[in-house]
Amino acid sequence: MPLTGRQTLTQYLIEQRRRYPAASGNFNALILDVAMACKAIARAVGQGALAGVHGAQTGELGGNSINVQGETQQKLDVLANDYFLRINEWGGHLAGMASEELEAPYPIPAAYPRGSYLLVFDPLDGSSNIDVNLTVGSIFSILRAPSGDEELSEADFLQAGREQVAAGYALYGPSTMLVLSVGDGVDGFTLDKDLGEFMLTHPRMQVPPSTQEFAINASNSRFWEAPVKRFVDECLAGKSGPREKDFNMRWIASMVAEAHRILTRGGVFLYPRDSKDASKPGRLRLLYEANPIGFLIEQAGGRASTGYGPVLQEQPTQLHQRIGLVFGSRHEVERIERYHAEPQAPSEPNPLFCERSLFRV
Repeated sequence: MPLTGRQTLTQYLIEQRRRYPAASGNFNALILDVAMACKAIARAVGQGALAGVHGAQTGELGGNSINVQGETQQKLDVLANDYFLRINEWGGHLAGMASEELEAPYPIPAAYPRGSYLLVFDPLDGSSNIDVNLTVGSIFSILRAPSGDEELSEADFLQAGREQVAAGYALYGPSTMLVLSVGDGVDGFTLDKDLGEFMLTHPRMQVPPSTQEFAINASNSRFWEAPVKRFVDECLAGKSGPREKDFNMRWIASMVAEAHRILTRGGVFLYPRDSKDASKPGRLRLLYEANPIGFLIEQAGGRASTGYGPVLQEQPTQLHQRIGLVFGSRHEVERIERYHAEPQAPSEPNPLFCERSLFRV
């Protein structure tokens, strides 16, 4: 037993490595580099307005800087992205990186050795919450790089979620946490700021199969597909409805925070495909958000889906591809998939304007 009474992230990774005697140790070192980037981001987030990095990033021509996603970049978005790049580029573990904030993949500079893994990440999820001091986080995924000396390409990153070697997120809230899966369940670590170490505090996290809590942005209800509207309406009907139980509805606008709540106590999160913007088949990024969170949820016994089928089976076609996502307690996600698979009944007429309406002729 460690002197602190808890296992450090380093000790945990050493134990995991012992399951594979031929392992080189590069994978463990990469995870520790990612953890270091998360510590640096946690420090900047924790300083709040004192750090001088609140607000929108200024572009080259003045005005707000817009990233490849068409979103306004926060100063902390840019700083967090830079931490991930600078801390992970030099160790010799990576062949390249891809970030939500960068249009193209980031190859490892020629000055550093090239490794056998790829790192994809959302450096600061929920960054719209920064200025109001709400929970944000970082999401990351590790893939195997193709063998050989060929120049890195976008196609190298287009791997289905089931191909992930590891995935995790850091949560910057009242405490800083790192939640990680290396393909053998999900474990949570809390940052001991005095020691500067992530300590194992939440071993073998599990998503309960059933829940009475769901999270969705209800302001988009007019754009939802019929199966999603049916599911939400049934939840809102409570004990008197077809579900015969009351549900709580949540929405934090930070997927890391939503995922952590579900990993801690169960629930279901919905950011489904809708008709708000026909050019986008969803809102969340497949590589940077849906795949790593889906990997964690399924490693913890939950289910992650597009609403139609497992998200980890989706074959990416673009680096910044978007997708609808539903994840959490297995029974609820399976219900949503079933609703999508069932034939859809014709839409009911609006009662205000039907034959026997309030506006009778």
